[in-house]
Amino acid sequence: MNRKSSRPAVLVLLLLALAIPAALAQGTAEGPPATIRFATLNASLNRNSEGQLISDLSTPANAQAQTVAEIIQRTRPEVLLINEFDYDAGGVAAESFQDNYLSVSQNGADPIEYPYFFQAPSNTGIPSGRDFNNNGVVGGPDDAFGFGFFPGQFGMIVYSQFPIDYDNARTFQYFLWKDMPGAMLPIDPSTGESWYDEGDLDIFRLFSKSHWGVPIEIGRKTAHFLVSHPTPPVFDGPEDRNGTRNFDEIRFWADYVLPSRSGYIYDDDGVSGGLQADALFVIDGDSIPGSIQQLLEHPLVNTRVTPDSEGAVQQAALQGGANDTHLSDPAFDTADFADNAPGNLRTDYVLPRKNLHISDGAVFWPLNTDPYFPLVGKFPFPSSDHRLIWVDVFVPGS
Repeated sequence: MNRKSSRPAVLVLLLLALAIPAALAQGTAEGPPATIRFATLNASLNRNSEGQLISDLSTPANAQAQTVAEIIQRTRPEVLLINEFDYDAGGVAAESFQDNYLSVSQNGADPIEYPYFFQAPSNTGIPSGRDFNNNGVVGGPDDAFGFGFFPGQFGMIVYSQFPIDYDNARTFQYFLWKDMPGAMLPIDPSTGESWYDEGDLDIFRLFSKSHWGVPIEIGRKTAHFLVSHPTPPVFDGPEDRNGTRNFDEIRFWADYVLPSRSGYIYDDDGVSGGLQADALFVIDGDSIPGSIQQLLEHPLVNTRVTPDSEGAVQQAALQGGANDTHLSDPAFDTADFADNAPGNLRTDYVLPRKNLHISDGAVFWPLNTDPYFPLVGKFPFPSSDHRLIWVDVFVPGS
């Protein structure tokens, strides 16, 4: 089967940090732990022009949005990160997606309500005034602080059925790459010099979109939902400027959750430091070698449960191509990319903290004989080339 992917493998990173003492991880005399479903979906609800997503969601008739909403209704996460959802300052698209799609039954699925959502600006499409790609011309999406044709393109949003502590939410949109100790700044192989000059580095933001710490109040506990969508480690040259940026965007979270390594970090309000040590992580992504390993091999990360699906195994076999050369288990794939290269990949990770228990997890990728298969389908996809991934975790004392 010959087809094109809308883009190559993109690292989407979701971390969940839950402030729960280790002694509580298996429940307390106050009652059994509550199970909360956390999920992430790169929904491809990005559009080609500013305001187009608002227009598409202004009525309940957009076929792609209907399909995305049904996937969410069928999986029913309590807390959800959606990537590639264009940002608008008024939250109009966010409210319209809830009112016109999530709150409306899709093909008999029960509506789902999220009373709370969080959005913040994205670096995508914001002009930098610098020639970041060194092509001799200043301007365009590749010279923006994050690749994009207009501000907020490829943004993200968090929906929650639990209250969000907006006053204590943290964003890291303006964190400068050069302020990370030992940053993997790209080198121009033709000169051996830094790809970015001093003027570039004085303003170059590490995050192609942003990183957020969103506190979610689950009963008497606060879950710090750490979410991000790092740049794809492609679309560059031998200098690997996107690959190195991808690496350090992931490294930021690996440092953020360890007090011994997070002293250099500051947020957009000037508050320094990261999280306390007792944190749970839920991670999804694909990256250059060694990048995601910063979290897969993190001392606080639990890798014993890997969400999977039967549909991914079936599609890898049916599609062939690059999939036939992969060494990893196709059951763990979470994205359906071009068959010739790179093939289907695991681009979404679920990695909780070691002292918290995951009761279940899966990738929403049905078999082609399943009545829900048309929600994911084959290229051109009715929803997205990514699949929703979810985990159920125990939240004791909530």
